[in-house]
Amino acid sequence: MQYIELHGAKVPVIGLGTWDLRGDEGYRAVLSALSLGYRHIDTAEFYDNEREVGRAIRDSGVPREDIFLTTKVWYTHLHFQDLVHSCEESLRKLGTDYVDLYLIHWPSEAVPLEESLRAMEKLHKEGKVRFIGVSNFDVALLEKARTLTTLPILTDQVEYHPYLSQKPLLEYCQKHRIILTAYSPLARGRLFGDPLLQDIARKYGKTVSQVVLRWLVEQDMVVAIPKAKDVKHQQENLEIFDFSLTQEEHEAIARLDRGEKVASRL
Repeated sequence: MQYIELHGAKVPVIGLGTWDLRGDEGYRAVLSALSLGYRHIDTAEFYDNEREVGRAIRDSGVPREDIFLTTKVWYTHLHFQDLVHSCEESLRKLGTDYVDLYLIHWPSEAVPLEESLRAMEKLHKEGKVRFIGVSNFDVALLEKARTLTTLPILTDQVEYHPYLSQKPLLEYCQKHRIILTAYSPLARGRLFGDPLLQDIARKYGKTVSQVVLRWLVEQDMVVAIPKAKDVKHQQENLEIFDFSLTQEEHEAIARLDRGEKVASRL
């Protein structure tokens, strides 16, 4: 595994996304991922699976301090006291005293960003949150967040894959040393039939998924959190560190951008 070390955090560049993995399926997915060597788990209060994620972490036998655990507060809970309560509820469900990273899941025009960030600063001061960040923020909102808190914004988690360029945001993150965490990095399977990606995959004896994940994490300050519920795909997502793409391949994959989003706020 490779890591990005920033502000005292050590973030594995490949993590397990758990969106839509609930109940026993979610529990088994996290448990198998940890057994394979994953040490970065991403969840959210909105996913309704924090109990299962926490139980899998405990049952895995992996020391809590070896796992980089992220959860998120939903956009309807961004008032100061609501956010504090949501975090404490997440901790209770996860069965842990702290999360490594706590994110504002989506921005809200109804609540001043400063109020939400003050709540996150309180949680950080109390040791309940090691690092803070945001999700689905554009450059302007990310810049605003940076000016409203003395804490570093560790990451902006956004949809990012070859069919959806995040070039302006990525350049901003690289300039200001903020991790861009790519969710839906495989575009929920829409990339698998792409001829260019298939050609590159054949060249390296890899799958399209592996080529795309490699393309992402070879970029400065990029982490990817693909969802994978079965052992085969989880293992496949980890086996991306034994090859490298050429600069020409990087540029060709970037040109696949078609502004295609696969995720939306529900």
